[in-house]
Amino acid sequence: MKAFRIFGLIGLSLLLFVSGCGSGNQAASNHQPAATAPTETEAPAPENSGDVRVVPHAMGETKITGTPNRVVILTNEGTEALLALGIKPVGAVKSWQGEPWYAHIQDKMQDVAVLGEETQPNLELIASLKPDLIIGNKIRQEKVFSQLSAIAPTVFSDELSGNWKTNFMLYAEAVNKAAEGKAIMADFDKRVEEAKAKLGDKTKAQVSLVRFLNGKVRLYMKDTFAGVLFNQLGFARPAAQDKDEFMQVITKEQMTLADGDVLFYWVSDYEDKDAAAYKEEWVNDPLWKNLNVVKNNQVFQVNEVIWNTSGGIFAANMLLDDIVKHFDK
Repeated sequence: MKAFRIFGLIGLSLLLFVSGCGSGNQAASNHQPAATAPTETEAPAPENSGDVRVVPHAMGETKITGTPNRVVILTNEGTEALLALGIKPVGAVKSWQGEPWYAHIQDKMQDVAVLGEETQPNLELIASLKPDLIIGNKIRQEKVFSQLSAIAPTVFSDELSGNWKTNFMLYAEAVNKAAEGKAIMADFDKRVEEAKAKLGDKTKAQVSLVRFLNGKVRLYMKDTFAGVLFNQLGFARPAAQDKDEFMQVITKEQMTLADGDVLFYWVSDYEDKDAAAYKEEWVNDPLWKNLNVVKNNQVFQVNEVIWNTSGGIFAANMLLDDIVKHFDK
């Protein structure tokens, strides 16, 4: 009996010892010391670092870990996409107009590094920013894709301009915000449908889109930034522009191809102002003055940034407002 009591006490002691060890391990797992904060020169680790996603894109597939928080963007439309998704890039290519950003995004781009232009981004500066994701475009930067990929995981969209909605969703997927991207796009499409209903029969008007450059005039068709939105709104286009193409350069002898019920144009003038002079040469030509749209006084100059070069979600909403405002008159 005494031996039994001794063995019982030993067993109880062992049980308490094991139980105490288990409690100590649990306490340690629930109260891990906070990770050391990164220094100013270190790139913070992506959130959900164990979550590896494979994102298909124009150059193949790229593995992205977690939610990137140091993003470099190499297109103007991509800059707007990131800002709309609540992400300020650490670096971005400069806007085609503005010093260095378009007026409508200037206040959102404080302290963002300027990486040169879309056609020639500064690779050394990009590397110095220690990004955890680089987003670019095949048309603009295909030649430096391998160099960019050596710096950080890189995702490229395929085309620009008319493809902005597809690109937006690709960028949202790349930054792990696909759900937010779908919601933003749904809100935009809802605005378009509301505008379409409001415009009614006004969408039967044939809309012509013209761009004046230095020594060159382009007709912009359906596969352009403005063309996509006019198509979504259900507007008619002149036969020469009712094509799933980007643009056509026309000569003065082909001016009649620009005719329509309403003509919107923008002038691509930067420093030399030669485009404005060339536009004046055209509009003072007898062939121009003989166009029905000119005779009916339905020719309007518009903001090139909003109607063409910016090409992002903010500009798309502003373009929609412009169109509704014009046809409400």
